[in-house]
Amino acid sequence: MNEKVKLPEDYHIEYGGQFEAEAEASKTLIATSLLSILIIFLILFREFKTVKLAAIILINLPLALIGGVFSIYFTSGILSIPAIIGFITLFGVATRNGILLISHYNTLREEGYTLFDTVIQGSKDRLSPILMTALTAGLALIPLAIAGDLPGNEIQSPMAKVILGGLLTSTILNIFIVPAVYYLSNKKEATK
Repeated sequence: MNEKVKLPEDYHIEYGGQFEAEAEASKTLIATSLLSILIIFLILFREFKTVKLAAIILINLPLALIGGVFSIYFTSGILSIPAIIGFITLFGVATRNGILLISHYNTLREEGYTLFDTVIQGSKDRLSPILMTALTAGLALIPLAIAGDLPGNEIQSPMAKVILGGLLTSTILNIFIVPAVYYLSNKKEATK
């Protein structure tokens, strides 16, 4: 704007109103999102007593982020406040799926399963609950994502699209990546 519009001396352009409020709210939401990820990590560390397991669970966040970013890119291309709120919700669901998987792995290890059997059996046992959670949430969000042009859906639609995209990638990648990372990160301890 400054390059294309020549203003008289002592005049300047200032953005305000809704644009200014949205920019400020976006900064606040991003800061609180980062703080919430740190708090989630600390809670996971307190629960699982190791940085390694907490980090493995948090691998779900970038996996969910991939789908959420792609859904924004292919739909509106705009990172809005509702989309950021969708990411926060998505991170909670993705973290819960990781907790389900890792806690079940730990239970199987305590029961005496080998590392390989733990990963195989634990993944089979938790496949249905993880898929059902994603499927139930996904089916509930499809009408909101599709009806984005209807009045009143300006907030719900971007949020639903982010959550749907993130659930898709997070669930698919969670089935393959988290078990592989768990196996590889515990392989040295299992051979001792």
